Amino acid sequence: MSLPKQIVIKESLSELKDLQRKSGELISKRLRILIEFKKYEKTGISKRAVSENTGINHNSITKWRTIYLNVGIGAFLKHGRIGFKKSVIDIVSHKAIEKKLKDPKNGLRGYKELHQWVFKNLNLDIEYNTLVKYSMRHFGTKIKVARKSHVKKDEDAVTSFKKTLVISAQKLQLKPKKILKV
Repeated sequence: MSLPKQIVIKESLSELKDLQRKSGELISKRLRILIEFKKYEKTGISKRAVSENTGINHNSITKWRTIYLNVGIGAFLKHGRIGFKKSVIDIVSHKAIEKKLKDPKNGLRGYKELHQWVFKNLNLDIEYNTLVKYSMRHFGTKIKVARKSHVKKDEDAVTSFKKTLVISAQKLQLKPKKILKV
């Protein structure tokens, strides 16, 4: 079996622990392996032993060790993630979509109609899935919802139907049930 690769770490143990305390979770794991290498600097420690001590995969340890040896601590502390993409829906379009979705008489029956409405009225060529996820995230919409009432529904007819429904339901409960004998 070969000897572990010797790695010389320029920073002191206290500096590394201080950096670890101040950094985020991703960078903290990287610094944890440097601390392990620093502890065993004179005798040397294998990447497998560091993996067992820290719980970090040995392939990640190899990659991070190479970054430290080639570039130094500066590149070691950068993770390279840049953040989120800018939304394709601006504030004006957001408010228009919100108004359309929250209108109880909007007549939209699904996401396809919303997608067509956005393309036609807002001149936004957005992917269907993007619009669906956006409306779920920002407006709390769901794919399967109760059927909306008809746009041209007569409200007076609904109230009179509800009044007569209660009376007829009470009449049904008063009638005795007939039992058939076979």
